[in-house]
Amino acid sequence: MSTKRVPYACAAALAFLTAGCGNTHQGTSASLVTISSLQAAQGNKPETFGSNLFSDVVTVVKNGDVQVPTIFNDLGQVSMALTLKNPRIAGGVAPTDLNAVTFTHYHVEYRRTDGHNVEGVDVPYSFDSGLTFTVTNAGNKAGFELVRHSAKEEAPLRPLQSSGGFISTIANVTFYGADQEGHSVTVTGSIGIDFGNFGDPTS
Repeated sequence: MSTKRVPYACAAALAFLTAGCGNTHQGTSASLVTISSLQAAQGNKPETFGSNLFSDVVTVVKNGDVQVPTIFNDLGQVSMALTLKNPRIAGGVAPTDLNAVTFTHYHVEYRRTDGHNVEGVDVPYSFDSGLTFTVTNAGNKAGFELVRHSAKEEAPLRPLQSSGGFISTIANVTFYGADQEGHSVTVTGSIGIDFGNFGDPTS
C-alpha cells in the first residue's frame, strides 16, 4: 500500500509546486510583464509609428536643390503592462513598488519565414543594445533602435539599394530586466519588417 502512496504523494507535490510557479519563462520574479504594443517608425518619419515597418535601405532627401541619398536608422516603440504571476497568492492585491520592473538592455534578432536565416547573408546581423525604463502598475512605454545604420551598409541590405529586391523578416525583440528585489524578468515581442529601396517623396 505504501508503494502506491509514495508516487501519488510525489505527483501531488509536483502538481502543487508547478501550479505555484506561474509564468516561469519570464524569469524568477513574481511580476508578470506583458507587451501590449510593439510598433516601429522609419528613421525619416520618427513620429509615425505603425504595427509593421517598411525599412528603406536608402532614402533620397532634398538639401536645397540637391537630392542626397541618406541612410536612416529605424526606431521601435514598446508599451508594457505589469501584473502578478499569481495574484491569488498575493491576496489579490495590485503590484507594489517592489514589483516594478526596470529593463536595462535588449536583443534584436531577424528571421525569415522561408527558413533562410543566415546572418549577413539572408538577414541582418542580430544585435544587443541598452535602454533603461521602469514598468510599474500603471505600465510604461519606451523607444529604442530597431534597425541600425550599419545594417543598411552591410549584406544583405546594402545590395537592395540598387537591386530593386525586397527582404521580408520578422524581428524578435527581447527585453531584459529585473524587479526591485533583483529577480530577473525577460519578455519578447515580434514585429514584421520589410526591407527594400522604397519610393521617396518628390518634394
